[in-house]
Amino acid sequence: MIPAAFEYRRAGSVEDAVAILAEAGDDAKLLAGGHSLLPLMKLRLARPSVLVDIGRIDGLRAIEERGGRLAIGALARHHDLATSALLRDRCPLLAHAAGLVGDPQVRHRGTLGGSVVHADPASDLCAVLRCLDAELVVRGPGGERRLPVADAFRGFLETALDPGEVLVEVLVPMPAAGHGWSYQKFTRRALDWAIVGVAAVVEPADGGIGRAAVGLVSMGPTPLRAAAVEDALRGAPRSAVPAAAELAADGTEPSADIHAEQDFRRHLSRVLTRRALEQALSRC
Repeated sequence: MIPAAFEYRRAGSVEDAVAILAEAGDDAKLLAGGHSLLPLMKLRLARPSVLVDIGRIDGLRAIEERGGRLAIGALARHHDLATSALLRDRCPLLAHAAGLVGDPQVRHRGTLGGSVVHADPASDLCAVLRCLDAELVVRGPGGERRLPVADAFRGFLETALDPGEVLVEVLVPMPAAGHGWSYQKFTRRALDWAIVGVAAVVEPADGGIGRAAVGLVSMGPTPLRAAAVEDALRGAPRSAVPAAAELAADGTEPSADIHAEQDFRRHLSRVLTRRALEQALSRC
């Protein structure tokens, strides 16, 4: 289908983008890679009056270590994350998950920032960022602010960013030395959205588990953390993993669609959580 008519504006800087958004009002939308927005526009589920292209703004694709955290520009593409030597060394979970997004065409165009602001509960990277306790840096008419990713997802395809704000950077705490990690997902085809996915980070302690973080894909209207699993594993022996994994679906609201019923998604969450935890522990 053909999108509804719109005005195209190209922003030369973040400040320029913020100014255009303020001028255009709530009907303006930002364009980066376009893999989330353009399909919605073609279906006319999104009808922005102004499209603000930020894809050529300099300085928003950097991936660097800063102050003990990984600072990733919002325009860093999935391929950039997947091939980053820094991420592979310091945060391999994020690099690995980025390499599983879609197909090569998607990974070379889609951006981390685009994935975050689209806020799809089926997003691999949104769940991984929840697992890693990431923080968003956004800039708007009132200046710059930081938003924990745990507070960023408010509902299905809805974030806490104001209409006039631009996501400029994602800050990711580096996992502790000696941690283990895993990302497991179940799909019909390799390039499909995950029917269910699980991201896990485990920090060992005294032969057992000191702390575990588990992010869930497609188990509710937003990317989730499996809080019951994490509580059950805090300070527990490694043998506690199977029982803890059975709690993966607690407090979740998976949807039912043509791909899977709710009970099947709940079952998958338990199976994939156990696999992810066991693999993460094997890497400790």
